[in-house]
Amino acid sequence: MRTGLVQLTVTDDPAANLPGTLTLIRAAVQGGAGFVLTPECTNLLSGNRDHQRAVLHFEEDDPTLAALRDEAARAGIWLLIGSLGVLTSDSDGRFANRSFLIGPDGAVAARYDKIHMFDVNVSETEIYRESAGYRPGRCAVLADAGFAKIGMTVCYDLRFPHLFRRLAQSGAQIITVPAAFNHLTGAAHWQVLLRARAIETGCFILAPAQTGFHPEAQGKGRKTHGHSLIIAPWGEILGDGGDLPGVTFADLDPTQVTAARARVPSLTHDREFSGP
Repeated sequence: MRTGLVQLTVTDDPAANLPGTLTLIRAAVQGGAGFVLTPECTNLLSGNRDHQRAVLHFEEDDPTLAALRDEAARAGIWLLIGSLGVLTSDSDGRFANRSFLIGPDGAVAARYDKIHMFDVNVSETEIYRESAGYRPGRCAVLADAGFAKIGMTVCYDLRFPHLFRRLAQSGAQIITVPAAFNHLTGAAHWQVLLRARAIETGCFILAPAQTGFHPEAQGKGRKTHGHSLIIAPWGEILGDGGDLPGVTFADLDPTQVTAARARVPSLTHDREFSGP
């Protein structure tokens, strides 16, 4: 299966972001990709909760989701929408950071709400409280796309290897890690963490990313790291998207999953232990 990772630089305006996303998805299809992936926050990046509440939609009414489902059906591809911010009916008014796997018929084959919230102090000026606006998901998701079993994660989930191990032990051959990774932590940790997750699980890791500076009409904007990565089960980097919007391609051979796990079968070597 040929895969294409779409790298974006979105703003806080979902309607303005959609045409560029569609253009790059079509470029991926023209490049031969049958499985196309977009980053976390495909519809918008914004730190302003009032603005988000004004422009976000419930899943069933979301125009970005509807357009991307139509595009997947038109092209006959599998499409991972890395994530969309969507409204929920939660009493506290928080949103969901939701990843969607769309089948070649345009139907939603699987959905995953990001479990781990990015609540960190990266520096004195880079402070994030994702849980203030988004409520965490509670369920890990493994989807069967026919060509592979796909474990779904989002961004900060990358720092929680037990989630990746659970997905791999449940049958995942590919794990998706769409992200809007902070530019400071990305430079230090992005590549090494993704390679570690691939090596630990014997999975292909597909990590489409946001990149560059993301302006906000109602906020200071933010920077993301870019460098969408495709990593093989043995840890080799098959594709790096650099720091500009575009598409990164690689051909995935599922026999590499079997081969990597046969060489180092650590997924079957768990042992009970006591302490500390």
